[in-house]
Amino acid sequence: MTANQPDPSPELDELYRGFAEELLVPLWTEIGDLMPMSPSPAMRPHAWRWKTLLPLAEKAGELVPVGRGGERRAIALANPGLGGAPYATPTLWAAIQYLGPGENAPEHRHTQNAFRFVVEGEGVWTVVNGDPVAMRRGDFLLTPGWHFHGHHNTASEPMAWIDGLDIPFVHYTGSAFFEFGPEQVSSTETPERSRAERLWAHPGLRPVSQTAPAVNSPIAAYRWEHTDAALTDQLALEDEGHPGVVEPGHAAVRFTNPTTGGDVMPTIRAEFHRLRAGAETAPRQEVGSAVWQVFDGSGTVRVGDQEWTVDHGDLFVVPSWAEVTLAADTQLDLFRFSDTPIFERLHADRVRVGGQR
Repeated sequence: MTANQPDPSPELDELYRGFAEELLVPLWTEIGDLMPMSPSPAMRPHAWRWKTLLPLAEKAGELVPVGRGGERRAIALANPGLGGAPYATPTLWAAIQYLGPGENAPEHRHTQNAFRFVVEGEGVWTVVNGDPVAMRRGDFLLTPGWHFHGHHNTASEPMAWIDGLDIPFVHYTGSAFFEFGPEQVSSTETPERSRAERLWAHPGLRPVSQTAPAVNSPIAAYRWEHTDAALTDQLALEDEGHPGVVEPGHAAVRFTNPTTGGDVMPTIRAEFHRLRAGAETAPRQEVGSAVWQVFDGSGTVRVGDQEWTVDHGDLFVVPSWAEVTLAADTQLDLFRFSDTPIFERLHADRVRVGGQR
């Protein structure tokens, strides 16, 4: 019950009926929910197990066709606090997508920003605005909003990966557009490197022909070998007594847009974290929500009052301002994406680490 409410009376009941008839709601009855002392999101901490998700995706591969209409064989994570909506968080969509041998996911485009992260396997090429991009284990691949894209599997084995998009944010803001492209992908080439990588993916080097800042990163794929090397070097520097890690035993990198130095897409931040065996992170709280996937290793995750042991492929979500702590049993590699750029642009971001703001 909200404090300082008016005394009940027939006149007050009549006033409230008048409000209801005119679709009005008085602030004094709602302020506790609308303006809590700290964030109180409806979403809940939750974990999904890869060993459970993958067999379900494989079964869908047997029963559900992929093609125009359904478009993608993608199975979304539905947060238990969001009323059955296919959303991992209030702003982020995450799904396991599955493509069988020789299958083709037709091209389309949409205003939602998207990416792929590959936790295992290879053999699929995603074609983004006509540029074929190989998908391999550990790769982080971009499909920015309003880019035509499709996928085709050239291998004799199926492949599954994780899709991340800002679908809930776009849906709630009423800003979505969608357009069909060709039934078949516009290129069936299978180059080792995409054209975007050949132009942009040279560490520390920017083509002089491309001087304007871009809304989204022009790099089509951030390859695992570079991510792995960067994390390895950070921990080696720590061993040598030099700075570089986030905290003891915790290396991390952020995928960035080389034209601005900022996030890869305006609504999504993507990072990769590595903990040494035995390392534990300081408790961290952040405005905005995040999705994590274990790439390799095992450990324990605490989110608010929930705790799970996690290993290869497992996914978990962290609500806004929920305290999260990671502890590594073995070396623990994790991919993370969040909606932080939205809150930074609104100047509504806030972070607290170890209880200190």
